[in-house]
Amino acid sequence: MPEINEIINRGFDYHQSGRLAEAESAYREALNLNCDSAEAHNLMAVLKLQQNDTNSAIEWAEKAVQLKPCDYFYETLFQAYIRNCAYEKIIYYEAGVKEKYPKNFSLMFNIALAYKNLKQYKKAIQTYEEALKIDPSSYQGWFNLAHLYEIEGQSKNAVSAMKICNKLRPHDEDTAYFYSIALMRAKDYAKGLKLFENRICRKTALLTQAKTYPKLASADRLWKGENIKNKTIFVYYEAGYGDTIMFSRYLPLLKKKCKKLVFYPQRPLVPLFENSGLGIDELIDGYIPEKNLDFDVHAPLLSLPYLLGLKGNRMFESPEGYLYADMTLANEYKTRYFDNDKLKIGIKWQGNTYYDQDRVIPTEAFSPLIEIERTKFYSFQTFEGSEELSKLTSKYDITDIGRELLDFGQTASALVNLDLVICNDTSLAHLAGALGIPCLVLLPYETNWRWHDNLNKCDWYDSLKLFRQTVAGDWNGVFEQAENAIKRGLVKHNSILEKSNKESAALK
Repeated sequence: MPEINEIINRGFDYHQSGRLAEAESAYREALNLNCDSAEAHNLMAVLKLQQNDTNSAIEWAEKAVQLKPCDYFYETLFQAYIRNCAYEKIIYYEAGVKEKYPKNFSLMFNIALAYKNLKQYKKAIQTYEEALKIDPSSYQGWFNLAHLYEIEGQSKNAVSAMKICNKLRPHDEDTAYFYSIALMRAKDYAKGLKLFENRICRKTALLTQAKTYPKLASADRLWKGENIKNKTIFVYYEAGYGDTIMFSRYLPLLKKKCKKLVFYPQRPLVPLFENSGLGIDELIDGYIPEKNLDFDVHAPLLSLPYLLGLKGNRMFESPEGYLYADMTLANEYKTRYFDNDKLKIGIKWQGNTYYDQDRVIPTEAFSPLIEIERTKFYSFQTFEGSEELSKLTSKYDITDIGRELLDFGQTASALVNLDLVICNDTSLAHLAGALGIPCLVLLPYETNWRWHDNLNKCDWYDSLKLFRQTVAGDWNGVFEQAENAIKRGLVKHNSILEKSNKESAALK
């Protein structure tokens, strides 16, 4: 009769060769001989993880640790917990594991990962730092630590961590990109912009234009910052609506360097950029056949500050309210929706949720603001998320203007009637800022790089005020800040349209 070790070894051979059914049969045979074999329990847990049966894996791994506590079995158990998102259970074992296995990097890393996923960021940072003392060559450890530093507003530490990542993987484009994000969050645009050229959306934009205009948008015609005084340049979008609005501030600077500027934004933005005063000579609305388009060089929009050689505070240069609304349409909207003497406030709670769910604000959180006396609220939520408005309209008188806004030109003409915009981190905030409209931007705990660390001032738009969660996931505190700002009179009751109409009347 074969001994239990011989059976386990046979099962392990099956396991390594991918014959999982035969491996499981052998492990169960071993357990029939000795039901207290910790090794067989652990191997069954590993096998169940390979079969994506995490619940069974946890049961087997917990039994293995119970029978024979050892670091290898804990590693299996922690992997099972992670796969099952049972992060609290990892924390349960933390004290004992740290005491018994203080030099085990894998266990420390997984404890840090558990804290990170539980959004206990300070404890996660502490544990990653402890783990990296054990193994300072761990790329993933430094990368995760850099991300946590960014969340906690420790930009200098994030830059240092990403610098190590860059040394560990010096030719990795993704590492270079995330290093650039850390640098730009710390306002080191001199170094960050060059590395920012490794972003995925740039590659996608270049490839798209090369396929659309193969004779014109070839790699050899890509503008690299050389003299184009007598040339035509084709600039095209590459990311979201907010990015296009934000980076369009550089078009006037580019116009000073070229003979002709051709600009291709997303179609919903075209009406906004018509007669914008940004120096655009030709605005492309959708596809134009290659034979009808002519340019000498081309560049994706988000590359402009790098190609223009901008550094320091020059990154933020733009005239106050560098975009303009159609005032004829704005007055039409006033007659239909905004002709009242209340504080007119526009709101939006959701943007593109494909990349980020944390920025979505529960609509009910707006209730305390709506109840402020002598205010009138307007929903600017469009498309995805607009169904949430019913949670407010069932209690309050809110005008849903978002349902008829089909492009950003219309949105701009409606916005200039407002005294204030309150929204999440979305394209509406960039539009309000570019128009010079007072706007309270409500940010989650983990903020985007462009808002930097000091939220007391928005570097990009003078009319924006930034309010961030002090506790991850808690919007109540953010809305208390917004409510206090309104009640303290930090928002002036004087819309852009009112100013424009008064100025026009004075000229007559």
